[in-house]
Amino acid sequence: MKTQLITREGYDKLKQELDFLWREDRPEVTKKVTWAASLGDRSENADYQYNKKRLREIDRRVRYLTKCLEQLRIVEYSPQQDGKVFFGAWVEIENDAGDVKRFRIAGYDEIFGRNDYISIDSPMARALLKKEVGDLAVVPTPVGDAHWYVVAIDYVKQS
Repeated sequence: MKTQLITREGYDKLKQELDFLWREDRPEVTKKVTWAASLGDRSENADYQYNKKRLREIDRRVRYLTKCLEQLRIVEYSPQQDGKVFFGAWVEIENDAGDVKRFRIAGYDEIFGRNDYISIDSPMARALLKKEVGDLAVVPTPVGDAHWYVVAIDYVKQS
């Protein structure tokens, strides 16, 4: 089960997607379906078939987003978080080999299409929670434990 948390930015992005699908994309596809249906035989009408399928995809995504937005809890930044890794933190870590990674700990619905976000439910995020700069995080992996040191913690993305 995924943790029902999201950052303010993630929530706003999902809300924008829902608004776009419902107010712009769906009405446009509905017009196309109506037009294609008016041409007659629907069984061999590629426009009708494609747009009808697209309409089902939009409706499925709208239902998912509506349900998600009702259940998700927005986590806002608090000054009390400074110095420790919590939800919404940008964390820079390094291992003994000198490999450096930087990412944000975010909600499940925010990570798709982003290489710089990890889910709060991931083993890496779980191992890093409540750590401070200089602390060692032991992350369980299929090939054994990985050791990462916390190098930096920010709550505002640095470009």
